[in-house]
Amino acid sequence: MKTKFEYTLFDTSIGLCGVVWTSAGIAGIQLPEDNQAATRERIEERFPAAAFLAPPVDMEHAIDDIRAVISGESRDLVSIPLDWTRVAAFDRRVYEAARKIPFGATLTYGEVAARIGDNGAARAVGQALGRNPFAVIVPCHRVLAAGTKLGGFSAGGGTATKAKLLTAEGAIKGEQTSLF
Repeated sequence: MKTKFEYTLFDTSIGLCGVVWTSAGIAGIQLPEDNQAATRERIEERFPAAAFLAPPVDMEHAIDDIRAVISGESRDLVSIPLDWTRVAAFDRRVYEAARKIPFGATLTYGEVAARIGDNGAARAVGQALGRNPFAVIVPCHRVLAAGTKLGGFSAGGGTATKAKLLTAEGAIKGEQTSLF
């Protein structure tokens, strides 16, 4: 049986985001693109045949929590169910480790690699986080390069979006973003 994907869009302090879900949980989060059409297009590229719908109550609660974190309010997103069916085993280990990084805290790619028991996998951790379908719920923005440099960020807006999220959480100060 083919998985049924549904999605909706929602406003946040950094722009229009999207959430895609299945009966198993959230299958993807889309951070803002340049405009609403581009955000929708990106979701539909990632999840062909996804249906645009009003979110059910459990997704409304998840959206409220995601919106709060993006605005700089500490919320625990660990209880939000995720649909892992399209995630490779290594990536899942990385995402589960990243998901444990507390609001306002950061780790380096190397520290995440060590937490999953693979000290030499910092680059692979970075690549896995670049494929993270669950941005914000799996807080890949909280993972920095060596020397606490900002590192990459594959979402719309790139490292500027990463810096906005980290600044909202108090993990970095606004004036520090130019140092990265």
